[in-house]
Amino acid sequence: MTTAIKENLDVYLQSFRELERRGKAPEWLARIRTEAIESFLDLGFPTPRDEEWKYTNVASIARTLFEPAPAVTAERAAERVATQALAELECPRLVFVNGRPAPELSSLEGLEAGIKVMSLEKAVAGGTEPVERYLARTAGHATHPFVALNTAFLQDGAWVEITKRTALSKPIYLLYVTLPGSKPTVTYPRNLVLIGRESQATLIEGYLGPGDSAYLTNAVTEIVVEENSVLEYVKLQNESPAAFHVATVKMQQTRNASAHATTVTLGARLAREETASVLDGEGGEATLNGLYVLTGEQHVDHHTTLDHAKAHCSSRELYKGILEGRSTGVFNGKIIVRPDAQKTDSKQSNKNLLLSEDATINTKPQLEIYADDVKCTHGATVGQIDAEALFYLRSRGISQREARNLLTVAFANDVLDKIKYARLRERLKASVLERLATQP
Repeated sequence: MTTAIKENLDVYLQSFRELERRGKAPEWLARIRTEAIESFLDLGFPTPRDEEWKYTNVASIARTLFEPAPAVTAERAAERVATQALAELECPRLVFVNGRPAPELSSLEGLEAGIKVMSLEKAVAGGTEPVERYLARTAGHATHPFVALNTAFLQDGAWVEITKRTALSKPIYLLYVTLPGSKPTVTYPRNLVLIGRESQATLIEGYLGPGDSAYLTNAVTEIVVEENSVLEYVKLQNESPAAFHVATVKMQQTRNASAHATTVTLGARLAREETASVLDGEGGEATLNGLYVLTGEQHVDHHTTLDHAKAHCSSRELYKGILEGRSTGVFNGKIIVRPDAQKTDSKQSNKNLLLSEDATINTKPQLEIYADDVKCTHGATVGQIDAEALFYLRSRGISQREARNLLTVAFANDVLDKIKYARLRERLKASVLERLATQP
């Protein structure tokens, strides 16, 4: 460990002690934070010597001294966020700017009766019992340094509780916007979501960063999907081109629960996205889909885990990457079948399209099977645009650039078409097309 990194660890400890001195957290949360900072100081920042971080070097994060993101005026927040396509989704939304709730940009009109959507800090202060029961239980901090760091500085985020036997008519949109100052800043969003029994809900989680300033978003989302419930979860990461984004999404599914997650990654200079679901009840279904569109010198690392803990569960996974310039991508998808998870049916696929000779992808699909009556497959492909298809379009009078974009968008649509909410699906398709249209 270099001297600079060691000194930065000391700064995190000092910042934590300052947070403790404020003394606002209840005893149970203060205890969790203390355990988390101890874990972080023991683990330190990961290095490429760690197998799980082999292809992603976070030294640039470890060496940078990030300050807490400053508060911004409502007027400045509204001005900058207005360009981020909030209204067109037409659904209830909870907006955070620099990690703090922004009531003037939020709107929870139209929520069904009994649904709880509020800031996590408010839920903790109000003594909401399920928060204490579930917070920091699904996303463990003992072995993951960034989860530990997020938990140590856990202050705010979103608390969403869907009461049992409720079907939402529209998605709930959690939006995090960073408007950094003159120095590198950091935020620690923390979301806790409980989908009650026999309910149906769609949750959208977005991260945006207007401008090109450097900052770090270290986010953790914990989701519990109870018996006979259905959740569609969509995450959009479109941070600043100079930003760092490290995020962990952990889902816990019980009996006959279905969770369908889609991650769309467009932004950040360096991003690490970890998505995992534990199928901890018979009859569960899980789907993990992802799309990453990388340009310039972006680096994005996707780690996924489908953990089959009980029998008679099924899962499907499809991740697609489009890489241009000198960008690098990492996909590490793991399917685990526990000894008691007989009759598991799981399929995993990672497909990548390289639009530049300098783009690189490291892909590693994995199976860990400890049961004998299962059906599991996995695979990965890396290729370029089909020359014959490109020639066909060119022969119809379509320009080289337009033909390439058409084929690339068609490649991406395999993932985007699986999103059920039409307004979000079309908006994401437009964002991908806009990103491709800016490239030479």
